[in-house]
Amino acid sequence: MAGLRERKKQRTRQALIEAAFRLFDEKGFEETTLAEIAAQAEVSTRTFFSYFASKDDLIFHDSDQRLELAVGVIAGRAPGESLVGVLHRLVDTSVENTLNQTLGKKEAAVRTRLILTEPSLQARGLHLLFDTQLRLARALHESFAGELTMVEAAAAIGALIGAVKLAVVADLRPDRTFDEILDTARRAAEIAVSGLGSLS
Repeated sequence: MAGLRERKKQRTRQALIEAAFRLFDEKGFEETTLAEIAAQAEVSTRTFFSYFASKDDLIFHDSDQRLELAVGVIAGRAPGESLVGVLHRLVDTSVENTLNQTLGKKEAAVRTRLILTEPSLQARGLHLLFDTQLRLARALHESFAGELTMVEAAAAIGALIGAVKLAVVADLRPDRTFDEILDTARRAAEIAVSGLGSLS
């Protein structure tokens, strides 16, 4: 019985996420109301608040999960694996996870554009980005104990994530597909990782 309830809760949560992104794409983020999202998902506004505190939460609904996955990749460093090797695995796993995520490619592209263009989402995204980089830098420092200083670990993570984020922003256009955004991110990551070989 508990398993059935959990599956129902997961379906409701997913319905809210899908409804929200559909409306965000059609109407815009600010123009979409919580009541409209709830109605599209066929639940009450009160039920919405059982799952999310705000529209912003819908945009960042899987942030914790993605961070834990990334930390796990770094923590799973194989004996003797180089920094470049670990960072390549990190990029590959992140890209694969993005491709397999519950959101479709169109929704993922909508999310990227919203985070980069909506002021409230930009602010939360920057705060989240800082926390994420710090967690990843600490994980990298621990995985390379005695090999990388905290400064070197932080510089490596900052270089990688900074390259990807800035490249995506610089190349962002309204007509860009998710695959095109992903290609930009991959290319930026390759450039950043190749330049970190000096730390290996």
